[in-house]
Amino acid sequence: QLQAFGGGLVQAGGSLRLSCAASGRTFSNYYMGWFRQAPGKEREFVGRISRSGGSTYYADSVKGRFTISSDNAKNTVYLQMNSLKPEDTAVYYCAAGQNYILWPYWGQGTQVTVSS
Repeated sequence: QLQAFGGGLVQAGGSLRLSCAASGRTFSNYYMGWFRQAPGKEREFVGRISRSGGSTYYADSVKGRFTISSDNAKNTVYLQMNSLKPEDTAVYYCAAGQNYILWPYWGQGTQVTVSS
């Protein structure tokens, strides 16, 4: 019930905005997270937002460049990615959980490719 979209090919220094739309349930009091997995690497945490309070937390690798926001009316969470680097190339996934330890709900990934 989570669908991530908005990926694509962008040059280094460019921007992309990913969306994660929820359907079937609202996830209104959940944490929503973004993760990514680069080829040959393990999936890594990118950032999260508390949909009830709006607080955010980011991995050091994206802090200051990526911003997560939530539109509760649209049941959608966004990942705004600025100043993209080739090392940001990965499949990006959104996830939901009632806490930020376990993420039982996952969307399909969307590919982000940053060219140098």
